[in-house]
Amino acid sequence: MSDVRLAPSILAADFERLGESIREADAGGADFIHIDVMDGQFVPNITMGPVVVAAARRVTRLPLDVHLMIEAPQRYVEAFAGAGADRITVHAEVAPHLHRLLQQVQEAGAAVGLALNPLTPLAVLEGALPYLDQVLMMTVNPGFGGQVFIPASLERIAAAREMRERLKPDCLIEVDGGIDRHTAPQVCAAGAQVLIAGTAVFQGEGSIADNLRRLRAAAGG
Repeated sequence: MSDVRLAPSILAADFERLGESIREADAGGADFIHIDVMDGQFVPNITMGPVVVAAARRVTRLPLDVHLMIEAPQRYVEAFAGAGADRITVHAEVAPHLHRLLQQVQEAGAAVGLALNPLTPLAVLEGALPYLDQVLMMTVNPGFGGQVFIPASLERIAAAREMRERLKPDCLIEVDGGIDRHTAPQVCAAGAQVLIAGTAVFQGEGSIADNLRRLRAAAGG
């Protein structure tokens, strides 16, 4: 699809040269910079916080797409927005008061995103869509980069697209997990508009710019 957007995930970048890697992704045609935040509670890994978001903000003007894979995200929304997050995605699975949490993200000045794990019922998305700027369909179980794409995700992406077209046509559909040149055309055909890719971009065969170019071509963009 011609309007596909690429959001390289810095989880897979070389942290010894993180700023340089972000600049290379920017110059190489990335549309967003994706930042995975993990707390070792909601997912079995610990990664980045607001300090890294602030550092990324200093080296790129691209939108920073922050994915909070954490417990109690309501405690940190303002900190990430203040650090420079343009788009903040929270997980449906951790929020007993989801409507309130989505409002909090909006009031913090960020675009509102909702992530759903591979077996989370899509009924929650149907209710939340009117409040969303983007929905993030996890195509692996969250927590680690480099995982294998779950094929059943394609049906879920297509169902999310149908809901989106019916309830909130301007809501973006993002996909995250196992996205590379082989899976990109499949998820785009199902309805994905934003491809989050870490390993395929930062650990691929070519330069970051080359890998982004190849991924975009595979996605039909």
